[in-house]
Amino acid sequence: GKAPALYFLSGLTCTEENFSVKAGAQRFAAEAGLALVVPDTSPRNTGTPGEDDEDFLGSGAGFYVDATQAPWSAHYRMYDYVSRELPQFVESSFPIDADRRGICGHSMGGHGALVIALRNPGRYRSVSALAPISNPSSSPWGRAAFSAYLGDEASAWREYDASVLVRKAPLDLEIRIDLGSADPFREEELMVERFLAACRESGQRVSFHLRGGYDHGYFFVGTFIGDHIRHHAAALRNGDASAGA
Repeated sequence: GKAPALYFLSGLTCTEENFSVKAGAQRFAAEAGLALVVPDTSPRNTGTPGEDDEDFLGSGAGFYVDATQAPWSAHYRMYDYVSRELPQFVESSFPIDADRRGICGHSMGGHGALVIALRNPGRYRSVSALAPISNPSSSPWGRAAFSAYLGDEASAWREYDASVLVRKAPLDLEIRIDLGSADPFREEELMVERFLAACRESGQRVSFHLRGGYDHGYFFVGTFIGDHIRHHAAALRNGDASAGA
């Protein structure tokens, strides 16, 4: 039979190798019978001016948006890549069940997972995030990236802001979020509490876990990735469409 797939999106400065090497997720995925799909966080070596100058822009910092501004718009289309091109390739090349997808991410990748799921209701049966950038329109990293990739039009930013999107159209599933209580980016960059408040306003079901003493790094991710994979497995295991409801 075909296996369900869990897409994992990584954070700023990462390649596809950080999660693959550091998180220890393969064991949990194998136990659950899930395929892991782990893309890079940006295009690479495109020749785009400035793509290797900043941690929060260009290489390793695609922010899972489709850039509309020069010089980024030619290659920096990670939203389209993750939401459309990559699943099409995976599902046509491997024995992967197109009806059973989950999406998860860490930090910038948590932002990507939330935004892609919220903008494509019904496409993912399960959604979770570890320390996600939850309100990028208001955070320094998000504002720097969005102004470069999307320009200065606030309406364009809102299309990639989970705290805005969840107010408009909550998903009919429970989103799981974990955050370390000692995460140094918690207040200024991640703003998870703003997303949780938006969920309360819109009736979005969310399972939030504040983890005492943990910071933002891969010890945090590695400690709780098993819980996240089990969350996805519960929704993806069954072949019938009601599984994620």
